[in-house]
This record gives sequence, C-alpha cells and structure tokens, in this order.
Amino acid sequence: MVELHQVVAAIYLAAGVGALLGVVLPAPRMARGAVWGLALGAVVHAIAFASLHRADPTPSLTDLPAALSLTAWLGNVFLLLLMWRLRVTGLAAIAGPVSFLAVFTAALRLPDSAASAVAAELGAGSSPHAHVLLGSAGLALLGLAGMAGLFFLIEHRRLKAKRPLTRSLRLPSLEALDRVNASALAVGFPILTLGVITGMLWLQEAMGTLWSGSAHETWSAVAWGIYAGLAAARFAGHQGARQAAASAVAGSAFLIFAVVGVGLLA
Repeated sequence: MVELHQVVAAIYLAAGVGALLGVVLPAPRMARGAVWGLALGAVVHAIAFASLHRADPTPSLTDLPAALSLTAWLGNVFLLLLMWRLRVTGLAAIAGPVSFLAVFTAALRLPDSAASAVAAELGAGSSPHAHVLLGSAGLALLGLAGMAGLFFLIEHRRLKAKRPLTRSLRLPSLEALDRVNASALAVGFPILTLGVITGMLWLQEAMGTLWSGSAHETWSAVAWGIYAGLAAARFAGHQGARQAAASAVAGSAFLIFAVVGVGLLA
C-alpha cells in the first residue's frame, strides 16, 4: 500500500520534470512523454487505492492522507481529459510536482494505523464518503483552474512584455488556458457545493447539528463564499480573462489552505 504510493509519487515527479523540460527547451516529444507518464501514474495510483482495502485497519477516505491522495488522483484524471480535448500539455509541468507532493505526503502518513482506525470509525456510512468524493473532486477541479490561471498570467506577461521571459518557452495558448479555467470553475464550484452540503449532512448524522464551528468548517465555508463570488464575477459579471486568471490563482491557493492546510495544522 505505502510502497505503491511511493512509486506513484516517483512517477508523478518524473512526469512533472519531463513536462517542465518539454516546455522550457522546448521538446515536444518529451512533453508528450510526460503526458503518458501522468497517465501511467494515474493507473498505478488507482491500483494503490485498490490495495488500501487489504490494509488492517482499512484507511477511510475521510482520513486526510487518503483524501489528499484521492484529490491528486482525481486532479490528474480531470487534467488528462482536458488534454484530450485541448492542447494544454504544459499544465503537466505543475500537475506532476503538485501530485508528487500530495501523494508523497499521503504515503508518509498512511501507516498511522491508530489514526486510520479512528477515521474509519468516524467515516462509516454513505454521507462521509460522498462528502470526501465530492469535496476532493471540487478541490481537484478548482486546483486545475488555478494552474491554468497561473500559466495564463505567465504567458500573458511573456507576450506583452518588451523582453519576454524566454524566446523558447512554449506554453498553451491564452485561449486554451482560459477555456480550462472557465470549464474547471463551471464544473468544480457546483461539485464543491455538493461536497459542502454532504458534509453538513454527515455532521447532522454524527452530532445532530449542521454546524459545529470547527476550524475546518469555518475556513471551508469562507472558501466556498469566496468561490461563489468568483463564479458570479466570471459568469454573471463578464470578468475579463486576465482578471479571471488572477482570481483563479488566488482562489485555489486559499481553498487549498482552507481544506488541506488547516487539516494538516489541526
């Protein structure tokens, strides 16, 4: 179980390095190889998740390391689907290292059987797993929106600056990056909303209340409110592409802190 997660982390890291070299050199074959590396990592990652059921005790998805690993896997699956439709292979240069950090961190913490036993007891039932699946999917998609926004800002600056960052740097087009940003936000925010709702239902089942006032709930609610404003600005307020990209970067950074950072600190 842990060994497979370490293998997955290594594959994601290698894919990220290959994608980064493919963007900077540029080397199209290396960039395409990095995409295949991400796909291989996603397949092995799925096998690693299947192996969790053989652990004793079986880690629950509600355990933070398992949820973090699930988010990384879903993010790569979504990214591969987007790459199939759009020419955004350069995003693997960020997705690979970020997935490596998420899976490697999970691998270090998954052996904590005591914590896994507690999480398994608290996470019994359908509501907890629905909450984690939906929350992880929403986090993964909004994280992809942030990655696309970051690349958009870099490429926009390169094109507008009198002295480009580098003449050989090959990034996805601004149009493709903006489409990724908009699509990920349009799908990710409703899924995140469902994740928040199922989390409240889980809390109602476990404690008889929809709100307990914990740090995780408070920061997650603030992050959801911020994204509600970002979605309204993007789709109802006709926000410009550059402003939307900057908002996606800031929003995803805050969301990751609110969901993952607060959980690790706690």
